[in-house]
Amino acid sequence: MVRKPSPDDDIFDLRLARSAPDLWPMLTALYSGHPGYAAFCTALEKAMRKAWADRAPDLKRLDLKRDLEPDWFQRPDMAGYVFYIDRFAGTLPKVLEKLDYLEELGISYVHFMPCLKPRPGDSDGGYSVMDYRAINPAYGTMADFETVTAELRKRGISVCIDLVLNHTAKEHAWAKKAAKGDPTYQDYYLMFDSPDLPKRYEETLVEVFPDNAPGNFTHYPAFGKWVWTTFNEHQWDLNWANPQVFLEIAEIMLFLANRGVDVLRLDAVAFMWKRMGTRCQSEPEVHMLLQALRAVCRIACPAVIHLAEAIVAPAEMLPYLGRGRHDGKEGNLAYHNSLMVQFWSALATRDTRLMTHVMGTHFPDRLTNATYATYIRCHDDIGWAVTDEDAAAQGLSGPAHRAFLSDFYDGTFPGSFARGALFQENPATGDKRISGSFASLAGLEKAIAEGDPAGADLAVQRILMGHALIAAWGGIPLVYMGDELALLNDHGYRDVAEHAHDSRWIHRPRMDWQAAEGRHDGQTPAARVWRGLRHILARRRAIPALHAAHPIRVVPCEVPQLFAFRRDAPTGTVLCLFNFAESWAHLPEGFARAQGAARLHDLLSDNPVEAHHGNIALPPYGRVWLA
Repeated sequence: MVRKPSPDDDIFDLRLARSAPDLWPMLTALYSGHPGYAAFCTALEKAMRKAWADRAPDLKRLDLKRDLEPDWFQRPDMAGYVFYIDRFAGTLPKVLEKLDYLEELGISYVHFMPCLKPRPGDSDGGYSVMDYRAINPAYGTMADFETVTAELRKRGISVCIDLVLNHTAKEHAWAKKAAKGDPTYQDYYLMFDSPDLPKRYEETLVEVFPDNAPGNFTHYPAFGKWVWTTFNEHQWDLNWANPQVFLEIAEIMLFLANRGVDVLRLDAVAFMWKRMGTRCQSEPEVHMLLQALRAVCRIACPAVIHLAEAIVAPAEMLPYLGRGRHDGKEGNLAYHNSLMVQFWSALATRDTRLMTHVMGTHFPDRLTNATYATYIRCHDDIGWAVTDEDAAAQGLSGPAHRAFLSDFYDGTFPGSFARGALFQENPATGDKRISGSFASLAGLEKAIAEGDPAGADLAVQRILMGHALIAAWGGIPLVYMGDELALLNDHGYRDVAEHAHDSRWIHRPRMDWQAAEGRHDGQTPAARVWRGLRHILARRRAIPALHAAHPIRVVPCEVPQLFAFRRDAPTGTVLCLFNFAESWAHLPEGFARAQGAARLHDLLSDNPVEAHHGNIALPPYGRVWLA
């Protein structure tokens, strides 16, 4: 008996027809020469149909809602919070006890840091995954995860989780079969019978973790293969030239979507495609793969969007949000690493001219069906992504400026307010990255240690200025756990054996719930930052002009310590000004009016701004959003 098509079948067919031009041409270009291509296409469509049929009714309703409101993630009511489950609450069930806290802050998006089942022992912070369909048992079960996502959905809070695309743990079921000699699964990875090809590839590859994991290949005498291991010996790079890898990952993606995930943070995407004679980063096929994966979600779970984790230079990052034939069809979100780097650079120099040059030169004023995830700190280190060319445009030496920033933020530069730690120092290249919490890098740890209340006040103002910057820029501002309470570095990481070698754990402290209890009153830095950030996010929600689809135009400012940009909305311009120094700044009133801020009303404080003697005065680390 032939089953009659249902309305759900019709919806699937319509979405398949809509997104087929984004899917099949990419796959044809990538895989049509593979002998199993026809069977692969049939299996992929079958997997998408099954995932749609299995999707819960409330998720299907969310699919429809977001199809009708495709700008849902670009709206100014979006604000994110990023945390490790164990460090924030302990377990997934206990996360439910903390949702009122997140709602009170104004959070509408949470990113659970790596929560899929990792390998035992060193797992690169959870990014060495051995089972994509299971939750880390230390956090709970997949049933617990579904309970949490359902409750968050009821509260209008979207859930982001990590999906590592470049590699699996060597303990993954596929890798175990490959190690036992199964040729089908050996073709899931990049394996070589001799070191000859690996040596040729190494000539142009860079080392990601030169201190702990030098090189890009690992020899396994037990089964006689050299395996591509970009990040660590226990992380085996997948062979994305094999269509079965695409099919497996697509099915995992749909499985997670049906568990209630709203945003898939696609990790290590730049490394997915390998080509001899290149860095094997951001090759054209990477963007074809990402467009095809995005199309799979638009067909079977359109409520889900993709965040590309590509911490690269601006020219290399923007294609992950769609460029050329991929415009509007690839990632919906990408981290604005340059905004973060330029914030810290300008804060150290008290000079925004390099920031103005980089932000005004390298980025378009808006994006198609995409936006940025903006942040000041995250779980990772800070790499000083300042090119020699951009530095030279401002009369600076690139190597010298990058070295200065590392010295400033590890606290060794004379007069520095920061307390950070070096990460992956490379004497051969001079590269020195920095670890540290927002508050410690902004000067609070040093001020407290020295009993300097004035210094502590300046640190609080730096923190709030940074949050006001990312809130006004557009996209989704992300608050890293503890930054809302100005948590300091956790130097105790050195006493934990599995963390001691990795200074990034200095800025991954456990949540201080005692500090959180006092967030409503008092004048502690924690309380002041909490109240200030809550106010910033509330004001952001109230200002339609901060929608991510409205243009962002960086404005050169005659006062070097001020950074200025406009948000040009149909309802009028908002001119955003930020003082990057501990001294007062004075800006001619005519400058603000010429940029469209005719009323001189600060939308951030919701108060008028008075000009004195023809000048607008901004206090140390002051910030205004002028209408």
